[in-house]
Amino acid sequence: MQKLIVFQQNNSGESKIAGIEKYGGDIFSLKRININEKLPVFIEDSSEFLPDKIKADIVLDYLKHPDLSSDLALLCIKEKIPLIASKKKVKGKNIFIPPTCCGLSKNKILGDYGIFFGAPEFKVFMDNNIIKDIKVLRGAPCGATWEAAKKVKGLDYIEACRDIGLKTQFFCTADPSDWDPLFGKSPVHFAANIHSVALMKAVKTEVI
Repeated sequence: MQKLIVFQQNNSGESKIAGIEKYGGDIFSLKRININEKLPVFIEDSSEFLPDKIKADIVLDYLKHPDLSSDLALLCIKEKIPLIASKKKVKGKNIFIPPTCCGLSKNKILGDYGIFFGAPEFKVFMDNNIIKDIKVLRGAPCGATWEAAKKVKGLDYIEACRDIGLKTQFFCTADPSDWDPLFGKSPVHFAANIHSVALMKAVKTEVI
């Protein structure tokens, strides 16, 4: 089993944890480290909140405080543990900072987590341009990919490729007000677009 440790504040990572547990099956061993205290604006010494050592295959950062995220990244670099920290500004070897949890590219360093979770991939089964079924090969850890895919089965493929973006927005747990100036859209809009593109790619494979 791949050992995952989730760092979160006030249950900030619970939707992703639920998705990993539901769609990742029994191949992951998941541990939570919760930080629920009221924190100061600046944290000079994070040792009160973070462990001295980490034993895990991958660390997932859903912390809200930038100082904690920065020190967690340094700790992961020291321990040589891959860290996934969506939308964070931390940098370093084996530190992955995708724009959303469904924007994570594949990387062999991430093992099974990288195979199951990240940028969506689909396999579609069509009949007369109607999507009869969709198999999610890879999806968002929040579970939005699987839930959105259920909603577009039975649709014409053109309609399905459009609608899956809308459905993804409905199930996405990212903050829609968190506007990203680099991509020119919120993470929810980014999630919608990447799911639509992924489904169209799967459809083209079937049509060709």
